Amino acid sequence: MKKLWILFTAVLLTACTQPHVQSEENSALIEAYVAAVANMDAAAMDQYLSDDYIGYGPSVGHETNKDQAITSWKENVASLYEKIDYNESQILTVTVADGVNAGEWVSHWANLDITYQTGKKVTIMANSIYLVKDGKITKSYTFYNEADALSQLGYVFINPDNI
Repeated sequence: MKKLWILFTAVLLTACTQPHVQSEENSALIEAYVAAVANMDAAAMDQYLSDDYIGYGPSVGHETNKDQAITSWKENVASLYEKIDYNESQILTVTVADGVNAGEWVSHWANLDITYQTGKKVTIMANSIYLVKDGKITKSYTFYNEADALSQLGYVFINPDNI
């Protein structure tokens, strides 16, 4: 978790203290990837992820490689999601000059409307930060409030100390 906060803070500080390095190519890659997600197109998603891709989040300890990400997406499309709409999307591209997370990062913020096959719908604010190398997504961190999404689906959280 500490590494995640360090990366997030570094990306924000870099965005605030250095000139933004706009990469139209990397921004277009992320826009195409997001479109593939919205279109529920796992084959297209597969072409944008590097073979050594690793994704983190939204939960602490949640780590996914490329094969796991594509397999999970296919299962979710088949049994869970009906539709995903990205609203109010915004992209920010920054370069981290050195260190373990050196490279060009593309941050994608959006409000998402997710419609489930049950007909239930949730709206969440989400941020995914992508490291792009050699025209492929090699790493990503995704942040959103899972508890908010579950509450909108009707789940109730009970503190076991109060039982």
